Amino acid sequence: MSSEWMADGKCREYPAGTFFPRDGVGVIVAQRICATCPVVNECLEYALENHVDHGIWGGRSERERRRILRERRHHRFLNIEAR
Repeated sequence: MSSEWMADGKCREYPAGTFFPRDGVGVIVAQRICATCPVVNECLEYALENHVDHGIWGGRSERERRRILRERRHHRFLNIEAR
C-alpha cells in the first residue's frame, strides 16, 4: 500500500505524541481529530495491513484494531468454510 495519503492526514497538524496517548482521555482527543480527517480510512487500512501495534491510527486504538483483524480473520474463515 502506498503511503502518499499521509501527506493529507489531519495528524500532520498536531504533535506526534497526540496520537500515542497514555490515557483514555488522550485516546478520545486523538479519535476526535481522526474523525475529521480526509484520509481516515486509508490510515486505518495502513495500520491493519502493517500490523501497527501502537497509537491511534484511522481513529482506532490498538485494541480496536486487534478486534477488527480478529473479525476479518473470522469472516475469511467462514467464507472458506462455506465454499
